Amino acid sequence: MNADGWGAGFYSDARPEPARWRSNRPLWTDASFASVAPVISSSCVLAAVRSATAGMPADETAAAPFQSGRWLLSHNGIVDRAGLGPHPAAESACDSALLAAHLFEFGPERAGEYVAGLARRDPGARLNLLLTNGQRVLATRWGDTLSVLSTGDGVVVASEPYDDDPRWADVPDHHLVDVTPDAVTITDLEA
Repeated sequence: MNADGWGAGFYSDARPEPARWRSNRPLWTDASFASVAPVISSSCVLAAVRSATAGMPADETAAAPFQSGRWLLSHNGIVDRAGLGPHPAAESACDSALLAAHLFEFGPERAGEYVAGLARRDPGARLNLLLTNGQRVLATRWGDTLSVLSTGDGVVVASEPYDDDPRWADVPDHHLVDVTPDAVTITDLEA
């Protein structure tokens, strides 16, 4: 279904910033990634698939994750580009890249505050964001689905469960998920 590209960002102790692998092709057509993925090792990965909004660019730069320093961001949803305004650091003209550039400037650690404010200005926006700096994961659920799985091996935050494990928990709409090495916290963004 998400045939307009994909991307993954990986963290390594060998470099200060994450490495990214992005494509504008469907993930299932990339034999190289299928071959390499099983041997990649990372303590934190942000991955995304893309179904482009009509009229948005279809090139590789429009595929998440978007990056600023150690921060990576993926956006699942839609937002009015006119309401965001241009940004010189945007990696693409697509809505998600513009949103990422504005949020990186605002402060990634304040993602919940940013999303709540943006939603007030653009009530039709769907603003599911996933951000990480390799040590902390922040995710907002605003207008789409979001689920969390906590196991002894780590935490997964995903648009929807990828299996039938009963430990998956649905995140309520208009909430922020904050994953640190010590805890998973879910906070109401409208409280």
